Amino acid sequence: VPKKLVTTVSGCADDALTGLVACNPGLRLLQGHRVVLRNDLAAIRGRVAVLSGGGSGHEPAHAGETPPVPPVPPTHGHGAEPCSLSTGYVGKGMLTGVVAGAVFASPSVGSVLTAIRAVTQAGAAGVLLIVKNYTGDRLNFGMALERARAEGTDVRMVVVGDDCAFTKPGKAGRRGICGTVLIHKVAGALAEAGASLDEIEKKVTAATKVMGTLGLSLSPCSIPGSKPSFQLAADEMELGLGIHGEAGVRRMKMLPADKAVETMLKHMTDPSNASHLSLTPGSSVVLVVNNLGGLSCLELGIVAGAAVRCLENRGICIARALVGSFMTALEMAGVSLTLMLVDEELVRLIDAKTTAMAWPNLLAGPATTRREEIPAPVEGPKKPQDEAGTGTEFLSLVTPSLCLTFPRECAGMHLLSTGPGTVRVQRVLERVCSTLLDMQDRLNELDRGAGDGDCGHTHARAAQAIREWMRARPPPAAPAQLLSALADVVLEQMGGSSGVLYGLFLTAAARSLRGSSDFPAWADAMDAGIEAMQRYGGAAPGDRTMLDSLFAAAQALHSLRSPGANLLQVLAAAVQSAEAAAEATRHMEAAAGRASYVRSSRLEQPDPGAVAVAAVLRAVLE
Repeated sequence: VPKKLVTTVSGCADDALTGLVACNPGLRLLQGHRVVLRNDLAAIRGRVAVLSGGGSGHEPAHAGETPPVPPVPPTHGHGAEPCSLSTGYVGKGMLTGVVAGAVFASPSVGSVLTAIRAVTQAGAAGVLLIVKNYTGDRLNFGMALERARAEGTDVRMVVVGDDCAFTKPGKAGRRGICGTVLIHKVAGALAEAGASLDEIEKKVTAATKVMGTLGLSLSPCSIPGSKPSFQLAADEMELGLGIHGEAGVRRMKMLPADKAVETMLKHMTDPSNASHLSLTPGSSVVLVVNNLGGLSCLELGIVAGAAVRCLENRGICIARALVGSFMTALEMAGVSLTLMLVDEELVRLIDAKTTAMAWPNLLAGPATTRREEIPAPVEGPKKPQDEAGTGTEFLSLVTPSLCLTFPRECAGMHLLSTGPGTVRVQRVLERVCSTLLDMQDRLNELDRGAGDGDCGHTHARAAQAIREWMRARPPPAAPAQLLSALADVVLEQMGGSSGVLYGLFLTAAARSLRGSSDFPAWADAMDAGIEAMQRYGGAAPGDRTMLDSLFAAAQALHSLRSPGANLLQVLAAAVQSAEAAAEATRHMEAAAGRASYVRSSRLEQPDPGAVAVAAVLRAVLE
């Protein structure tokens, strides 16, 4: 049974609502019921009250919090919606209240009826119930409606069925899923504007007929205390599933995000699909990219971009795009796409202000991937750097420089032979790039013990960027210019803290080499680079970082300051020192970097950054 952070399984729905209301002064619980209402009920006098509800699920999550940029708050949703079913959508301009059931279970007739009575007694000019098309919801809300009407209350019910999954019509009809949130917004905006119950019912009913939703999941979900509702293999995804953990209509092999989005939109709009949404070029839509609960924001952004591109390629105008968690299914790692065909009036209603915490307060405007980019500032002219030591004359001196930075050509005295400087620089850099690419997987594996396991990817990006840079232009042979140019490449392309640290090292070393590139100058450059890394990175030798290998190599290179120093012997000693230092990090207590947050007992491997530095230096002498 999957782990859940709950106090008790039986009380999780009540606990979620209690926590939500405790954190949000605009909400109130209705005593003795799982009903959440606006705290300003007096403000609805003379206006239509809009109520919704359904099963709980995932309510405590984001429900009552103020949503981040991509809203993560839950909505109501018969089952796993955020904030116990639509509680996140209670507020001025949206829902007057919601009625919650247990997880994935419809609320009781008594609670629905009590909510109707509460808003009626507050002076509501009629009540609209918005219900998702599930048997339990229709029965319980419908029975409450009949009893309220018997008491003389003017109550109407709109049933939302926006699911586009099923290709053949079924007796049960289309399920109500994330499109329900847009109906909440339209109805709430009309009610706030003072529209009559007749008008709201008519316009909302019309809106339900011009929208569709389809879900896609990478994993199932599980009710607290229960096992997952279905199983998916590691290479499978499920198309057309609902919001209660039920399986979908088609199981597929994993697809890239853009292909998955194309598949979803094709299914949603296929005329042979009985539940399709008719979409023609020139149509204007509101797009909702909804996190089903367990998808990362990174993945959600990728899906959103792919959806906008795909719709634009079809000639569709995306009048508005909402991205976030709007109607979830507990921890399900999946996404749903909702499209509502809109005219100017519907767009105005979607844009109308609301105090509901789960509704994203975004700047009104269309979504497009063709938005003009802000031009990047043009870099000013660089100061001229010293050109001393270029060409063949430089090669006998630059060898150690390349050995200390990334390259590798010191091997077997090859570098000391004559030949064009740029060609030799390219060979050195190419060997370093090959080394980093070959050890990508090993570095990732070493890095997993301390965090995200991306050290190999980061160094591979640097290697690929350096290769592309060399293909675009010959690298300069002058030491200061070479290191400065490489600093620009890694700072721009490598990423992560490693990219910045290498950039600091190379920039400081380049500055140190201006005007001089003899042997002692290279030792000074190494020290200058390390000092810059320590100043901004905060690490010191012995802290279990890449600095350990660099510092050990630098100490050995100090011998270059001695008259008559043997270059190859010094370089060989520097590489051996770096390798020994890298291996020694295996037994060090991490005091800097991400590894410092991990228990030392889990750090059983050497530091990947130190290993990378040592490997590059070894490649130089191979």
